[in-house]
Amino acid sequence: MSDTKVYLLDGGTLVIDGFHAFWNRGPGGELRFPCYSVLINHPDGRYIFDTGYDFDHVMRVLPFEKPIQEKDQTLPGQLAKIGFKPEDINYVINSHYHFDHCGGNKYFTKACTICHGAELDACSHPQPFEHLGYSDLSFAPEIAKAAGKTLPADPALDMYTPKFETLKGDQELAKGLWLFETPGHTAGHYSLMVELEGRRPMLFSADACYSQKNMDMMCISSFHLDPVASLKSMQRLKDLAAKYDAELFYSHDPDSFKNYQTGGNFYA
Repeated sequence: MSDTKVYLLDGGTLVIDGFHAFWNRGPGGELRFPCYSVLINHPDGRYIFDTGYDFDHVMRVLPFEKPIQEKDQTLPGQLAKIGFKPEDINYVINSHYHFDHCGGNKYFTKACTICHGAELDACSHPQPFEHLGYSDLSFAPEIAKAAGKTLPADPALDMYTPKFETLKGDQELAKGLWLFETPGHTAGHYSLMVELEGRRPMLFSADACYSQKNMDMMCISSFHLDPVASLKSMQRLKDLAAKYDAELFYSHDPDSFKNYQTGGNFYA
């Protein structure tokens, strides 16, 4: 834990309507929000928490989300800024399998993929209203094949043969590296907490809570499987933050993201 460093990797931005970000509360209109990944350089290995979206997939399937992603905002580009390559990553942890959290999995050909068992199951047969959320199955070519979906030609996918480790319940993956169950947004959603030597723990909400404003209003996003479970998970994040004196880092908060350390800077 004393040697652990945490990097936030800027993956570009997307657009949704305010009524989706703040379910039935708004205000409406375009809201451009960040997507990022978390690199944990831990004494036991290098972990990536979530891998953002794939630009080509979004342009092909969800162009109305108006992606902006420069070449250096892809995961290979972000890793290069801090002296790493995708093959240096040992583990990919996915909070859930919505397209904007798994689009870069394909780059990590040597990593073990960690997720909640319920999430891996859900993405293979999502509810009808989850169709677009689970539209990018490049992280699991065998699931895509079983679902009758043809993945686009992509050199990265030619090398990608994922191996999965599925979990359930809260888990300490390595010393000071915790996964907490926060379902509701999806069936098997995980949030992540990293304990560090020189600062308060970092608690990454992932999509259990998009932003500080969502938390202040106790207002979930419209993209959810179970709204009651979603609210309970938001309260759980509040309780975990209080219990561990942790700082919450939100997944899609344009205001908070401005103050996060990115671009090669790290937390330790």
